[in-house]
Amino acid sequence: MNSTIAIGPSDQLTSTSMKPDTLVEIEQRVLWLATSMIHHANRVRPNPSGLKVGGHQASCASMVSIMTSLWFEQLRPGDRVSVKPHASPVLHGINYLLGELDEKYLTTLREFGGLQSYPSRSKDPDPVDYSTGSVGIGATAPIWGAIARRYVNTQIGSAGTGRQYSLVGDAELDEGAVWEAILDTSVAELGEIVWIVDMNRQSLDRVVPNIAAGRLEAMFAAAGWQVLTVKFGTLLESLFTRTGGPALRTRILDMPNPEYQRLLRCDAAQVRDRLPGDGPDAAGIASLIADLDDDTLLKAIRNLGGHDLDALRAAYGQIDDTRPTVIIAYTIKGRGLPTQGHPQNHSSLLTVQQYEQLAAELGMDPAHPWARFEADGAAGRVCAATADRLRREKVEFGTPPAVPADIGRTPSGTSTTQAALGRALLDLSRQAPEAAKRVVTVSPDVSSTTNLAGWLNKVGVWSPNERRNWFDDDAETIMHWREKPTGQHMELGIAETNLVGLMGELGATWSRWGQPLFPIGVMYDPFVERALEPWSYGIYAGGQSILVGTPSGVTLAAEGGAHQSIKTPSIGLEQPGCVSYEPAFAIDVEWTLLDSISRLGRPDGSSSYLRLSTRPVDQTLAAVPTDPAARERRRRQVVAGAYTLRRTDDPAVTLVGMGAVITETLTAADRLAEQGIAADVVCVTSPGLLFEAVQARRGLADGPSWILDQVFPAGRAAPMVTVLDGHPHTLAFLTGINHVPGAALGVSRFGQVGSLDDVYRYHGIDTDAVVRTVLDLVD
Repeated sequence: MNSTIAIGPSDQLTSTSMKPDTLVEIEQRVLWLATSMIHHANRVRPNPSGLKVGGHQASCASMVSIMTSLWFEQLRPGDRVSVKPHASPVLHGINYLLGELDEKYLTTLREFGGLQSYPSRSKDPDPVDYSTGSVGIGATAPIWGAIARRYVNTQIGSAGTGRQYSLVGDAELDEGAVWEAILDTSVAELGEIVWIVDMNRQSLDRVVPNIAAGRLEAMFAAAGWQVLTVKFGTLLESLFTRTGGPALRTRILDMPNPEYQRLLRCDAAQVRDRLPGDGPDAAGIASLIADLDDDTLLKAIRNLGGHDLDALRAAYGQIDDTRPTVIIAYTIKGRGLPTQGHPQNHSSLLTVQQYEQLAAELGMDPAHPWARFEADGAAGRVCAATADRLRREKVEFGTPPAVPADIGRTPSGTSTTQAALGRALLDLSRQAPEAAKRVVTVSPDVSSTTNLAGWLNKVGVWSPNERRNWFDDDAETIMHWREKPTGQHMELGIAETNLVGLMGELGATWSRWGQPLFPIGVMYDPFVERALEPWSYGIYAGGQSILVGTPSGVTLAAEGGAHQSIKTPSIGLEQPGCVSYEPAFAIDVEWTLLDSISRLGRPDGSSSYLRLSTRPVDQTLAAVPTDPAARERRRRQVVAGAYTLRRTDDPAVTLVGMGAVITETLTAADRLAEQGIAADVVCVTSPGLLFEAVQARRGLADGPSWILDQVFPAGRAAPMVTVLDGHPHTLAFLTGINHVPGAALGVSRFGQVGSLDDVYRYHGIDTDAVVRTVLDLVD
């Protein structure tokens, strides 16, 4: 990838463009505002329930210098920043000073309809670039945002350029998702990525005894990142040049982290006693600090690089825009607060007395905490200039191209729903090329095994620069890996978290740059649960995408229990902001996929989850109507959640099947008919949509309920048996539509390897099990 980003001297404020005292004044005001928001939410605002409101004053304090320096000296309009979740009040304080947040919101932190607990693109009233809050997910989002922006620029244009910053707490680096992203081979070429690690060496409960900063630096460097470490500020660095200074530096670097943290809680006399230690250089260190007055000594021991604006500015100036950069900035948790450095300060709140003490130190009025700077003062002018510099043009949402509802082909023969995915994409490229141009598929090294080879061969693999395919002349190579800027498929390493993170950002381009994309991610269905949290968080943040889980269920019999998904149907049922489908036939795949694509890339859009199977099914069983009006009626029912496959004159039972087991459902209906038991057969495509229809009928939700009247009419109510290759509770609610007796069949234990017949029999979802259940129910 071409990773060079040009940054001219006019793009940022120079170190001489404002007086140092002015930036310090702004830094202190940001600290005050962030602390006051949390104080008001917990100590001032009425709390009738008595439940904890919370907030993280110490976590905010450790980020104030970093964020002040970044916003008021470094950022450009095209840059994007992912803010450490617990530092959200700092972001709101900065936005307030820049005129991007009304004062009325400062008293609403963690209040219904007010400022969110963590930065939220969709719920906060002020500018937020990335939603954060779930540890590890927000940190990596700018990586995928960088790729999404590059993709838009090469395919469509007009997304601009800019750095992608992540402000990360050091404890967040414990998350495996962080390292999955850092180690992906595509990331090493993203020069616009800059991470700033808040190295305060504290977690929620304690001072971390072995923070192993050197190991973290080596891990980033091994992944190809530039590593910049900002340990000490200018005051400490000046002391290191004096007699005894090298020994002082060695002493600070070598002492255990908890010992250093303890020094932060000491008065000057205690520091003079503890700091020299008992090594051979103790006398030299004691002599050096003896020449310092108490105030200078205490400032020196707290003079870490992450709170020194000059040291931070120097680090920003060294960023190499040809590869990712991590700045490891040493900080003090709670810096500037009475609780600074305390091992349990993570969630602690200042007392009223401590808050008033802070107000006196900062020259603020605790009774009127929301003062902005005077417009004609130095700080006020800097805030106004910064607001002008960072102002972005309003994003005009582009209208996605029209997506056809029906390609018009009726599949025949025997096929699988998994294979139907690739064919539907190819059909779309022929029928609606403008819509197909917006499709971008993503997979974690499973493109061939999920039947995307045909699509991939047609559209190519995306890369900012064209790369030669060394197997293009190999006649035995079926899948052609052609990498080029016009490609529409992306493949990451085997890390599902990365996949859905990228999907979320590809699905947010409509709101970031007004350019809608149609991202479709494919992974093995058993791993959907692994990817669920970051995908769900992407939906929360406004990323609209289609997740395809395939192959699914115990139908993947030969793979054994480890690769057989059980709970994913109910995940689809319950996931907010998402419509789930489990098609039974190839035509169902086409219709649900097209409908899902049509909902992407728009303010009122939504994500979708398709659960597909490798089970071969006779496509004539779908009995697709030949009459155009009847076909359209069937299509509408399919995308609404269910349709009737068979209808008898006087049903004794209703059989409801979903997905791969529709074959067993229909066969059971035939065998029951031979015994004189008439059975209606309903094919469910979306339990989630049916549940929403039930809720709407009861006045508990908004939305249509017509599908219930068409597929489950009260006049045909009969005992019901539901069956699916997934947990039985997914469809169990259907008996409540008409309040009929019922039984739910499905998979509720870990699978076994074996033939399809053996595995279905083991779980009780075979034809015999359906027939037995009906006989028990209607006897």
